[in-house]
Amino acid sequence: MEYREIVSVTQLGGLYQLLATKSDGAIVRNLADRTTKFISARLHNVTPLESIEVYTTGDNVRLHEVFQKMKDQETTIPLVDPKKADNNVIKHYFKSIFPEFDEERVYVSDMKKMLKWFELLKSNDLLNFEALKPQAETPAEEVKAEPKKEKKTEAAEPTEEKPAKKARTKKAVEPAAEGEEKPAKKTATRKKKED
Repeated sequence: MEYREIVSVTQLGGLYQLLATKSDGAIVRNLADRTTKFISARLHNVTPLESIEVYTTGDNVRLHEVFQKMKDQETTIPLVDPKKADNNVIKHYFKSIFPEFDEERVYVSDMKKMLKWFELLKSNDLLNFEALKPQAETPAEEVKAEPKKEKKTEAAEPTEEKPAKKARTKKAVEPAAEGEEKPAKKTATRKKKED
C-alpha cells in the first residue's frame, strides 16, 4: 500500500485505499477497520490525497507537504488531539507547524480532518513521501524537453478496424395505385379485447 493509493470519499469519514475503479464507482478498503466496500459514483466523490492542495498566503501546497512538516516537528511540537482540543489550540498548532496557512480559507474543520488523517496515515506507516518529491522538484522546462517514449509490445497484432454500422433507413411507402387495396392493419389484439 502506498500514499498515492489513498483516497478520501465524500459523505464517509476516514481514509480509504483505492483497490479498483469501475464505470459506476470504485472498490475501496477502509484504513481503520480494513473493511472493503463498493462506493457508488452517483452518491460519492473519490478524491486522491495526492491531488489535494492546502491554501496558503503564497502558492498553494500539496497536502503531503503539510503532513511532512507535521512529521518532522512531531518531536518538538506534540500532535493535537482533534476530538479534545479547542479550536484556538488547533489553529495555534497549525500556525506553529505551517505559518503560511491562509486562516481565512483553511477552516478549523479542515484542520481537524488533517489531524485525523495524519494519525491514520501514521498508524498505517504511509508517511513516506520520498517518492513524491522527485516529481514535484523537476522543473517544468526539463519535462517538456524530454521526448515521449512509446512502449512496444512484443506479440502485438495489428488491430483491424471494424466497418462503421450503417444507419437503418426506413423503406419508402409507395402510394397505392388506383383500384388496389391497402393491406389490412393488424387488429388481432383489439378483437381479443372485444370478445
